[in-house]
Amino acid sequence: MSSAQPFDWRTYKNDTLSGITVALALVPEAVAFAFVAGVHPLVGLYAAIIVGMITAIFGGRPGMITAAAGSLAVVMMHLVMEHGASYLFLAVIMMGAMQIFIGIMKWGRFIRMVPSSVMLGFVNGLALIILIAQFTQFKDSSGEWLTGDSLNIMVAIIAATMAIIYLLPRLTKAIPSALAAIILVSVVVVMFDINAVTVGDRAAVSGTLESLVYGDGTEGGFQGISWFTTLPEGFWSLETLWIVLPYAIILTIIGSVESLLTMTLIDDITETRGKANKECIALGAANCTAGTFGTMGGCALIGQSMINVKSGGTGRLSGITAATGLLIIVLVASSLIEMVPIGALVGLMFFVVIATFNWSSWNIMRGMSKADAFVMILVTALTVIFDLAVAVIAGIIVAALVFAWQHAQRILLDTSEETLDGKLVKTYKVQGPLFFASAKNFIDRFDPKNDPDCVQIDFMYSRVYDHTGIEAIDNLTQKYKAAGKKLVLKHLSPECQKLLHDARDLIEINVSEDPHYHVSMSGKKEA
Repeated sequence: MSSAQPFDWRTYKNDTLSGITVALALVPEAVAFAFVAGVHPLVGLYAAIIVGMITAIFGGRPGMITAAAGSLAVVMMHLVMEHGASYLFLAVIMMGAMQIFIGIMKWGRFIRMVPSSVMLGFVNGLALIILIAQFTQFKDSSGEWLTGDSLNIMVAIIAATMAIIYLLPRLTKAIPSALAAIILVSVVVVMFDINAVTVGDRAAVSGTLESLVYGDGTEGGFQGISWFTTLPEGFWSLETLWIVLPYAIILTIIGSVESLLTMTLIDDITETRGKANKECIALGAANCTAGTFGTMGGCALIGQSMINVKSGGTGRLSGITAATGLLIIVLVASSLIEMVPIGALVGLMFFVVIATFNWSSWNIMRGMSKADAFVMILVTALTVIFDLAVAVIAGIIVAALVFAWQHAQRILLDTSEETLDGKLVKTYKVQGPLFFASAKNFIDRFDPKNDPDCVQIDFMYSRVYDHTGIEAIDNLTQKYKAAGKKLVLKHLSPECQKLLHDARDLIEINVSEDPHYHVSMSGKKEA
């Protein structure tokens, strides 16, 4: 019997319409993220097209939108400012290669280990670094802060843009409010000949990629991989690799984590299951392709993915339509992008910050434990001070240590004494996990010097999880042996049996009086 789903034209209609909506909404954000990274606007647009198309076709999460992202742009900004745009392309290619490796090694499943407190800190930190990055737009070409009329015009444009984005959805949702705001503000600036700084002005001053990617930079037309012939002498060297590698690693972690977190969110909304490792491979291939063609690469976008899913776009066609629609927009209207005021993009990014920051996290924090609240604040702070990669890794480590400490306190021992065959036997019944964090507490509960000649340790309600637990048992064995007393271990778990079998040279076990002690079958080989 065929397992193919029956044709449903409504599904394809929803995917197509939602894809068109996302394509329109991607234009201003891709341009804005490109400016955050310090590159030409078309670099962000072509990145959204290439990365979005490849992940839509081959990715592991249908309905998820991938494009140029603010979380990556803030890292790219430092690389471009310090070393130049040509190094960015190599970093994007290396990021893609590492993401493919992550997918092949099936490490994508580890996203399940990211605690919610880290996710909240991640989102809030991302909002803050996007906010901070916008303040560079309040400087002129000489690096001085804007003053007088220039500052007033910038603030007025920002305020108008944010007002339109906020108020337009109350009147109509036929057109994305962000796109409408950019168009309306740009039309007003051109019609009234307002002396505002535009995308074209900034691109002309920076000249970041015009000579590297777009030839003469005149109509913004894509000229192919011309940057390979204009790289500085000695670019392909070990020194260049060491310059780019730290940025590539950070981009890899950020891009992979944000994509997998977005996938997890969509899984919950659609009540389906995405394929994390397949998504990593597709994302890596997309970034390798994007870097080869001289664009900034990208990762999944939480906001645009939510727009797509809530508009009914849950299939691959929605992502394909979004990328295709964006390509048509760029080919038809790329020359008009240079007329967009910088203030309009800054206003859009301010609104993105407001929408991205999880304002309810402050209320959620009241119901959190102190440890979870600390982790959330720590991740947010480290994101601003360092970057998202350092913040997420540190947050996971701290959360894991807190978890280990809390479970280390749960190791309990109940003692009882009875007389067997005329001998006094003391039994320790262990409750709780025995592992590296609880091993010291476990050892301290015993008294080999004052215990009777025969002691039993019952692990019926406990489990040994690691080699530190084995060493703790070995330590007790040596202490009771030195005191001339017999130690009997009972009811160890099958997992512990394997550890004991692997570490049999470290432990002396007396099982003569314990017929239920399964590790006595030490002659059997482990499968």
